[in-house]
Amino acid sequence: MAASGWWCGLSLCAKPKQVASESVHGAQLALQRLTAARRCGGGGDAACVDVEAGKPCKCGEEHTEAAAAGRVAAVEAVHHGKPTSSFAHSVINMVGMLIGLGQLSTPYALENGGWASVFLLVGLGVMCAYTAHLIGKCLDDDPASKTYQDIGERAFGGKGRVVASAFIYLEIFFALVSYTISLSDNLPLVFAGAASHLHLPWVRLTATQLLTVAAVLVALPSLWLRDLSTISFLSFAGIVMSLLIFGTVVCAAAFGGVGLGGYIPALRLERIPAVSGLYMFSYAGHIVFPNIHAAMKDPSAFTRVSVASFAVVTALYTALAFVGASMFGPSVSSQITLSMPPGLAVTRIALWATVLTPVTKYALEFAPFAIQLERHLPAAMSPRARTLVRGGVGSAALLLILALALSVPYFQYVLSLTGSLVSVAISIIFPCAFYLKIRWGRVSRPAVALNAAMIAAGVVLAVVGTASSATSLVQSIQKGHAA
Repeated sequence: MAASGWWCGLSLCAKPKQVASESVHGAQLALQRLTAARRCGGGGDAACVDVEAGKPCKCGEEHTEAAAAGRVAAVEAVHHGKPTSSFAHSVINMVGMLIGLGQLSTPYALENGGWASVFLLVGLGVMCAYTAHLIGKCLDDDPASKTYQDIGERAFGGKGRVVASAFIYLEIFFALVSYTISLSDNLPLVFAGAASHLHLPWVRLTATQLLTVAAVLVALPSLWLRDLSTISFLSFAGIVMSLLIFGTVVCAAAFGGVGLGGYIPALRLERIPAVSGLYMFSYAGHIVFPNIHAAMKDPSAFTRVSVASFAVVTALYTALAFVGASMFGPSVSSQITLSMPPGLAVTRIALWATVLTPVTKYALEFAPFAIQLERHLPAAMSPRARTLVRGGVGSAALLLILALALSVPYFQYVLSLTGSLVSVAISIIFPCAFYLKIRWGRVSRPAVALNAAMIAAGVVLAVVGTASSATSLVQSIQKGHAA
């Protein structure tokens, strides 16, 4: 209990805002629906709100549905209390949320783009810190806005909410595919002995594919959980795994006896579009910043929290990129864990952390879809039937993601495509557009010019990055089929 209290004191335990950082929209929606359930429980004809459509509804019609989601949202209830996050706590939460799968590819991205591409990595970090500041300004401007989608709706009405939600779900989908590809790439190294002997004559799958299927089946039951207070532990575990990966790579560089990996040119301009997508994916996280803002005791310090957090994350990414690229040079893999020296204890730790990370993510990332699904089920449906529908649909979705990941096992291209197609929009283009629309007439001309320039830069990065990564992905798929 003492240890648990110590971790919670650092805001690293499974708190609501940490759940939100991993299960972005689902946690927000669960919280709002629990609020509606409480209002209805108070009696009378008090109106509630359809939290997705923003439309009024009758509490009598929504009470059963909201009560069914109450258990899912219970972990979020503390948000109704006074915000308690200090400056340090908020920085820890934001840093812990930002560091994730993207860190695995930063050495590969630096090697492919050349040493000078580190300026792009730092520049994108600065841009994302600025757009985080813009999100804070939009939230300060309208206290009724609590989520990323709320900001989109305030800026552009219902269409803004729909577009924001679509990009959020698209990012979650691509992230799950990327996690599964990473799982497939690292599993054979974790179970090297078993992989060489694993073969089922009646199944046309390789040993790696069989291991991946087995790992996903192990994680499958977590999708049937309905209580986010149970799932929230997985959020904390995922953050620990991400920090372990960074620490083990540094230890391997310091004590693993790995020399310099060879010459890396200063700049490979033709590879910058794809590299920008990899870098951009590493900074994706703006959709949960409203949660961190709402949890702060002093929301006016949100800008300082954003600057400090992105400074820490950018420094970590830069250090990891230089260390990994320096150790392995042109032979560095798209995931740094695949290049680490075999036989080292830190390598085993890094591989296990990389393998366990996707297992901790599936239930958390699926939560938004699950809660949306339950919203549209008949109110008279029993809790058991709701669980069966939720679990069945979740299982089918995860198996579809598994099939896609096994069919397109090209981690770097999927990650780059996600960064260029989705993350640039969510983290750069949309915040600037929302800010200009909401505060138009109150923004100075230099600020308008800056935000317009960032929107233009984001559009360019999105177009050229998506084209480059999509082309590389298609070519890799064609080569794989030809082989």
